[in-house]
Amino acid sequence: MITPLLDPSVISATSGLIAIIVIAAALLRGWQGWLDLKRQELDRSAHHPAAADGSSIGTARIELADLKERIRKLEAIASGVEL
Repeated sequence: MITPLLDPSVISATSGLIAIIVIAAALLRGWQGWLDLKRQELDRSAHHPAAADGSSIGTARIELADLKERIRKLEAIASGVEL
């Protein structure tokens, strides 16, 4: 006769539970690492606001140049000039 603790269904259930616990622990550790990385990025951007502003100023300048070029082309079309 098989003892209740050595029953195959009990062994399978216990193995599955241990596997779920290991996977959950690994996922939790990965999540905590990702949160730490995001905290570091936020701290870095808070300590160096000039670097963040510099990239946004550059982007704004590019967009402004693009808009000026579009206006120039529209004015040329309106006046009937071929580009």
